[in-house]
Amino acid sequence: MATQVRASDDEKLPDRLQKVRALSRAIAAPLSDADATLQPMPDASPAKWHLAHTTWFFETFVLRDHVAGYQPRDEQWAYLFNSYYEGEGDRHPRARRGMLSRPRLSEILDYRSRVDEALVAALGLLPPAALRLVELGLNHEQQHQELMLTDMLATFAENPLRAAIWPAEPEPPVGPAVTMSGVRGKAGIVEIGHDSEGFAFDCEGPRHRALLHPHELADRVVTNGEWLRFIEEGGYSNPALWLSDGYAWVRENRIEAPLYWQWEDDRWLRFGLDGLHPLDRSEPVCHIAYYEAEAFARWAGARLPTEADWESAAAELDPISGNQLDSAGPVRPIRVSDRSGLRQMYGDVWEWTASAFLPYPGFRPEQGTVGEYNGKFMVNQFVLRGGSCATPRGHVRASYRNFFYPHQRWQFTGLRLARDL
Repeated sequence: MATQVRASDDEKLPDRLQKVRALSRAIAAPLSDADATLQPMPDASPAKWHLAHTTWFFETFVLRDHVAGYQPRDEQWAYLFNSYYEGEGDRHPRARRGMLSRPRLSEILDYRSRVDEALVAALGLLPPAALRLVELGLNHEQQHQELMLTDMLATFAENPLRAAIWPAEPEPPVGPAVTMSGVRGKAGIVEIGHDSEGFAFDCEGPRHRALLHPHELADRVVTNGEWLRFIEEGGYSNPALWLSDGYAWVRENRIEAPLYWQWEDDRWLRFGLDGLHPLDRSEPVCHIAYYEAEAFARWAGARLPTEADWESAAAELDPISGNQLDSAGPVRPIRVSDRSGLRQMYGDVWEWTASAFLPYPGFRPEQGTVGEYNGKFMVNQFVLRGGSCATPRGHVRASYRNFFYPHQRWQFTGLRLARDL
């Protein structure tokens, strides 16, 4: 099997199912029906749609296909909540998901309960192929939990009231950020990609060899304070720092700072899930596009790491460490506190790499409709690594490949510098 390598132990799956599904409900708990229906831009989706789509995934690929006699909650909902699976037929236009005032949020939550009950009842009877789909569905839902948080942030950022989803007081200033240092990376032939132990998405494999030239990685990610210097030195107005498409994007969209930064009363503020607060210079810079990350690296006399640079360094670190999502609530990147070795490789912000999202040598997508999950998106996007403060803990690993278009920045995206030696 080329895609999802191995599901969790059957004995652990019911508990894992309950935990993952409960977290999605908890994330949406503060929202009204109106909050959960809004779609701030075509790239984002309403929270209500995320809740329904992840449920449709289980209903369609597990219950419908592997449980005799199961009847879908509503046949018309497949049109509403299919995302991009051409094999499942026509679907509602992505950019108009915010027009789905019906079904109500309460109906979606009832739908989730119905599907959860059917899944729990079926777990002990499902064949191995279906159990692998359950594990895929859980990892798929964890991706949508992060998307729910980022899309909710984008929604509330459109409201002039600047309301917080989870109000929280800003932490007091704790001084300047820890000085950035370089850590020498591996050189020569290395192996990257998933090693067939545990779950992985198909795009993480097969494992293969890559050649690394002598280089070093910054021991932490770039901070808000360092980004402020980029702004103050005219980084956004210097075309010599930018890719041609990037500078055209900056000019066309009048980009002057990371997303959710606001200049007010002679100071920079940032808007987050906890509301509007003064910018903390020691925190990781966040919500930047690939174009911005690449320009900053040039300004700093550095470059972005390749995904092979990054993975070869992260493979020896603990992927469940760092500032990641443990429960619903305000999430944000936090300043680094310790002073030794590579830090913030997991959590805080997704790190842009210089690598295009392309198939590894020997890649084969999963057979059937679920094979559309990653393979057809391997063009015009760049890889990000490491997870963020909104990534559910335990979801990522060294081989995990996230990917977005170079102009997108509503996710918790930042950067780590690299230099050739």
